[in-house]
Order: sequence, then structure tokens, then C-alpha cells
Amino acid sequence: MTAVTYLAFDYGEKYIGVAVGSSHSRQAEPVTTLRGSAKNPDWVRLSRLIKEWHPHALVVGLPLNMDGSDNPMTRAARAFGQRLKERYNLPVHMVDERLSTLVARDVLNEAGVPMRRHKSRLDQVAAQTILQAFLNELPGESP
Repeated sequence: MTAVTYLAFDYGEKYIGVAVGSSHSRQAEPVTTLRGSAKNPDWVRLSRLIKEWHPHALVVGLPLNMDGSDNPMTRAARAFGQRLKERYNLPVHMVDERLSTLVARDVLNEAGVPMRRHKSRLDQVAAQTILQAFLNELPGESP
């Protein structure tokens, strides 16, 4: 079966973490953190990432409250996913991202990354956590 590449995004009001992974390796890796406002992400860098990685689909973290209800960022993340779908004509999977930032902090702590460097890596490791959860749920080798 052909490997399917995914790019994942941890969407935020000021920063968007990016990770990449594939159905073959079933491993997600952090890529970068993009700057940009909620209404105007860095489309130039996003387009470069799409061109560089040639993803078959995109994954966007969906921020939900612990009880599963929407919060103010839920709508913004869904809108971002819709904009990605329209702009790049790729399937977009929305993935529950509850606790992804806490998991990302734990990963950085365990890796010995100094606290002062957490901010620059936190969003991309959160995107990695979101994508890893998605990859873990893939059936067999299919996308």
C-alpha cells in the first residue's frame, strides 16, 4: 500500500504548530511554528510547506472543553480547517486536541528542553501530539 503523508496543525490565535507524519511510519515529527493572526495565517509559509511535503491530507487540532463542548477557539479552528480545504483542495481531518499542550509540555520536559525554549517548540510538539493521535487511530495501512 502506498504511504500517505499528513501535515498537521495546532491552530492558535498567534501561532500555528506544524507536524508531519505518514501512514507508513505511523510516526509524527514536529516541523515548525508559524506566526500569524487567527484571521490571517502565514499563507506564504503554509503554501511552501504544502509544496515541500506533498501531503495527501491535512489534520487540524480541534480545541474542545474537557466535557467535549465547544469553546471560543473551536469555531476558529474549524474555520481554519475549512480555509485549508478550500485553498489547497485537500481533505481535512479535525482531531480532538484536548490535553495536547499538556502532553507537549511533558515531552519537552522529558527531552530536557530548557523552559525558556518551550515557547518556540510547544506549538509544533502539540501538532506532533495531535497527528500522532490521528496516526494511531488509522486502520491497518490505509489513510
